[in-house]
Amino acid sequence: MAQDFDEKLNVFFEGLGQSAKMVLATSLDDIVSARMMSIIIHKGRFYFQTDKTFRKYDQISGNGNVALCVDNVQVEGICKEIGIPTDHVDFCQKYERAFPSSFKVYSKLKNERLFEVIPGFIQRWIYEDGTPHTERFDLRTGTYQKEAYIGE
Repeated sequence: MAQDFDEKLNVFFEGLGQSAKMVLATSLDDIVSARMMSIIIHKGRFYFQTDKTFRKYDQISGNGNVALCVDNVQVEGICKEIGIPTDHVDFCQKYERAFPSSFKVYSKLKNERLFEVIPGFIQRWIYEDGTPHTERFDLRTGTYQKEAYIGE
């Protein structure tokens, strides 16, 4: 069962790619905000950088529960600060390749911080023979579920 889950999850991440512009939703004290972010995807985790003076930084510091969204994919996870972007060579190489202008302008600024999102739940809509399905990965329990959407 776990092998089947891992295989399906690997196929999902291969299809998602190594980078994406995703919406990041954060919240603190019942106030939710969202913004577009340049995301690096590596080994089943999501990485982004931001300035430590921004609202999203304060929200994540107070509440690490975040959501990411791109196209038909929704991700819920735990976000944590992991340091200064330039201290993470792998991230910088991937970020510069995927988002060269953002890397050049922001990555070396003194207020920039790097964050990692560890996904706990992923859902995406897929279509098979014209029929919509939801595909769900619960990474906390290692379970996978796919079911046809039947709007009654």
